[in-house]
Amino acid sequence: MEKIGKLNKFLRTLKLTHQIVKHYKVLIYTMSESQSRYSIVERLTRKKLEIMSSRSNLKQDVKSKEQVIDKLKKDLENWKKDIQEDIKREQRKMELDIERVIQEFNNSKEQLKDKENVYNEQIVAIEDALKSIEEISKTSPTNSP
Repeated sequence: MEKIGKLNKFLRTLKLTHQIVKHYKVLIYTMSESQSRYSIVERLTRKKLEIMSSRSNLKQDVKSKEQVIDKLKKDLENWKKDIQEDIKREQRKMELDIERVIQEFNNSKEQLKDKENVYNEQIVAIEDALKSIEEISKTSPTNSP
């Protein structure tokens, strides 16, 4: 595909060159004898300079496109590095979140044990109080109306 493109470009260049040569042959042929050689040389020189300028512009255009390609490649590499760094940061953040939640879970488990012990002690204290009240009720006379 690339070879076909290069071939087409070459053929277009040959066609343009042929047209330019043909144009200048006609131009020289149609010029009358009264025109001076100086005028012909001046026009041809001017045209040559225009062509040279166009050729130079082509080279500059190619160089500019090459620089754009280099810049885009560098931008891509920088983007890849940024993405990798973002992924590492995000991964570390998630790992820290997991560690924090695990710590909260462990703390909750420890608090659960402590609270269960406190509740158990309260239940035992209430049961002791109820037993004491029951014993007092058994030994003390009840006043019936």
